[in-house]
Order: sequence, then structure tokens, then C-alpha cells
Amino acid sequence: MASSPDAARTSSPLWKVVGASLIGTTIEWYDYFLYGTAAALVFGKVFFPNSDPLTGTLLSFLTYAIGFAARPLGALVFGHFGDRIGRKKLLVVSLLLMGGSTTLIGLLPTYHQVGVAAPIMLTALRLVQGFALGGEWGGAVLLVSEHGDAKRRGFWASWPQGGAPAGNLLAAGVLSLLTAVQSDAAFLSWGWRVPFLLSALLVLVGMWIRLSVDESPLFKQALAKAEARKSQAPEQPPLVAVLRHHWREVLVAMGARMAENISYYVMTTFVLAYAVTHVHLPKQTALNAVLVASAIQFALIPLFGALSDRVGRKPVYLVGAVGVGIWAFFFFTMVDAKSFGSLLAAVTVGLFFHSMMYAPQAAFFSELFATRMRYSGASIGAQFASVAAGAPAPLIATALLKDYGSSTPISVYVAIAAVITVVALLCARETRGRDLAEVDAAADGAPAPAGAPAGNPVTA
Repeated sequence: MASSPDAARTSSPLWKVVGASLIGTTIEWYDYFLYGTAAALVFGKVFFPNSDPLTGTLLSFLTYAIGFAARPLGALVFGHFGDRIGRKKLLVVSLLLMGGSTTLIGLLPTYHQVGVAAPIMLTALRLVQGFALGGEWGGAVLLVSEHGDAKRRGFWASWPQGGAPAGNLLAAGVLSLLTAVQSDAAFLSWGWRVPFLLSALLVLVGMWIRLSVDESPLFKQALAKAEARKSQAPEQPPLVAVLRHHWREVLVAMGARMAENISYYVMTTFVLAYAVTHVHLPKQTALNAVLVASAIQFALIPLFGALSDRVGRKPVYLVGAVGVGIWAFFFFTMVDAKSFGSLLAAVTVGLFFHSMMYAPQAAFFSELFATRMRYSGASIGAQFASVAAGAPAPLIATALLKDYGSSTPISVYVAIAAVITVVALLCARETRGRDLAEVDAAADGAPAPAGAPAGNPVTA
């Protein structure tokens, strides 16, 4: 009988797989967050110059939100082929799509040059970004989860999650540097384009690293089993299998994403527009606060990932959800204090609680699904939630501020998301220590492979 796939190894050491996933996700999140940061600070003036500042920001956040609409499609397409032909191939495709679309944004003409065609082209490229990111996240975290073992999966799988703050750090850092050395006129004229054009170089680095690692050994074994069973019965498409066997897990993943996704985009993207337009802080001050807070979060994520290996995914995630729901009512009061220190503290504490949700999320979602439907299941659960969560978050926050002239409704909005996440987590089973071989065995209706450590029962 085969040994536990959790113990399987390839010629790629785990640290190399983790590094490849982290660098790849950092580059993709850099591209994605660069758009969000530019939407808060630049795009309203460049692509919607005929509107008042708050309306221009609202319109630019609308194009930002549209990118999320393509993420579920990316989850479906990349999930299907990632479960059929492998994680590595699809990660290469997603990196090329993301980098190509980001570079083209840096070459776009402005509204003053071509009129309404400019925001239309911007929106189209944002859709490509969303499609690529919809397939990126699932593949990156699964490649690490499936190479590692059950004992430390929370720690190792949290490293690709670090790509989000690292990408945000990189995006905010480049923009902060440019705003520091350029006049506002130069930055609006051509300086904002530089970070987008830099994506082409970053993609080349990411491609070189990603092509150097092996496919997931667990996926290879699952693929071999599926090929052997083809003569007995045709295999269900991954999407059909997910909806048939794991619809509860998909709902849990979607609910778990609500507080994590909404709080993040309110406290890192919307806060830039709020601090600059509403509180009238300097643009450099707002960018620097997000910059420092993102650096701190990058260090926090593996720590909370490791903590989830010791106490469980759910306890860490729950504390983060409750914490961010409460902190939302202090967050804007601190931003309103109009100092760099209070703004930095507001964002840092917000990202502290966010890290408690985001760090165990990769291992938690991976442990919910069987290998031949894991890419689809994890991606669908994560990305379909993003349409209702992260996509409209800056847009809703901006609209609430415009309609009520107060940040209190925004805090209530974040708190409601936290309640939804808490309910979803209370309905979920703890997955810490679950051997992925057991998940596959349960899905196949067979006993777990010999040598597999005991884990929690799996709903199939």
C-alpha cells in the first residue's frame, strides 16, 4: 500500500517551493494592489478629471471593484485546469496575464488624450488582472500545502499569504518614493506610470523562479489514481465534484472571507482616499503609514500561521474576526486625529487582527477539500466571496462617507462582516493536523493510506 502523500517529497525542497510561491504571489499582489493604491490617489484625476474629487475617487474605485467580478471566472477556469493538469502550469499562466495587463496599464493614454476610451481600456485591463488573480491564490497556497506535512502546514502555507502585505508594501513603497521625489504635476503626468511598467521586470524574475520548482507530489499521486479509475467510470468535472461533495465547505470558506476581505480593503485601500481627501493628510503620510503597517504584517503572518498549528485554525481565525469587528469603531477615530502616529497605529492594529484571519486561511481552506477538487474548491470559496466582500468594500465605504459624512456607518459595515465570519467559523470543523491523504481517502470512499496520522473526520 502507498505511503501517506503528506510525507511524499520531490527534488524541490520545501523552502524552495515556499520561496517560489511567496515571490510569485508578491509580484501578483504588487500588480493588484498597485491598481488599488493608484485608484485611491491618481486615477480619479487622470481618468475621471471632470468630476469633483470624491466622485472621481468613487468612479476610480468602481473600476477597481470591476476587477473583482472577473475573479470568480478565474477561479472556475484556473481551478478546473489546475485540478486536471497541475498547479504549476496554471501559476505560470496567471503570472503572465497579471504582469502583462499591469504593464499595459502603465502605457494607457489619459482621458485628456482619448476621452472616454481611456477609462474603458483601464477597466478592460483591470478585468484581466482580476481573472489572473482569481487563479493565482488557490494554486500558490496549494502548491505549498501539498508539499508540506500536516504538523507544520499552517506555518508553511502562511508564507504565500505574506505575498499580500509584501506586494502592498512594494506597491506603496514605489509610489511613496515617487511622490517624495516628484512634484504633484510630474507624478500625475508620468510618474504614476513607472510602478506599472516595472511589473514587466518583476514578472521575468517570478517566471524564472516558478519554472524551477516541481509539481505537487500529492497532485501527481491523485492524478495517477484518477487515470487508473478512468476505465471504470468517467471522472466528474472538478466544479461538479465540489458542488456535490463539498458545498458546505465552500460556504464556510465564503463566510470566513467576509471579515478578512472587507476589513483589509477598507483599512489599506479606502483609508488612503479617506486620509487624503476627507482628513486632508498629505499623500506621503498616508502612503508611509500603509507602508510601515504592511511591513509589520509581513512579519506577523508566519507567526500566526505557526500559532494555528499549535492551537488550531479556528481559534486564531475567530479572535481575528472578533478583533477587527471591534477595532473598526476605533479605527477612523484614530485616523481623524490627523497625525502620522495615530494613522500608523490604526492601520497596524487593524492588520494585526487581519493577520490572525489571513495567516491560517491557506491551510484551513486547503484542508477542507480533496486533492482532485482542491484547486477548484479553495478558489471558488475564496474568490466568489471576494465579489461580495473586497470588490465593493472601498466603493461602499466611499459611498457611505459621501451620503452620511461620517465614518460610523463604515465601522458598522465592517462589524457586520465580522459577525458573518464568526457564524461561518462556528459552523466549521477544526482541520488542524488533518492529513490530506485522509481527505482524499474519504472522498474516494476508501480507508486512509497506511502510515497516515490520525486526523479529523472529513465530510465528503
